[in-house]
Amino acid sequence: MKNIIFILLAVATFISCEKEGTPLPAPIYDVEGKWLWSYSDNRAEANTMYEFVDGTVFTSYATNNVDFNALDSTDRIPGSETYTFDGDTLIWDETPLGVTFECDGGKLLFSNGNKLWRLSSDCE
Repeated sequence: MKNIIFILLAVATFISCEKEGTPLPAPIYDVEGKWLWSYSDNRAEANTMYEFVDGTVFTSYATNNVDFNALDSTDRIPGSETYTFDGDTLIWDETPLGVTFECDGGKLLFSNGNKLWRLSSDCE
């Protein structure tokens, strides 16, 4: 009986192993949510928040030491823009931009050199 259990465990172990060199699929990130923009490369100097919601981009502005987490829909400036996203291209207000993600999806890098930081991330 012990031999059968040992053999079953050994077979299960070998079957569940991945082949070496098999790359894992790339994580899939989305732009939905709140993102910060800074005029510099320093997230702490961010003064603009973009909120991507179901194809619409809303903008909120803030001054020094504002808690962006406390901003809600009443803090948005009037008007909005549109967007679509397919995984590596963000079409923002009819302008296509190549994008990549860093920091486990917490930083969005644009092909034009701009970047956004996800509000909920700790990325710098």
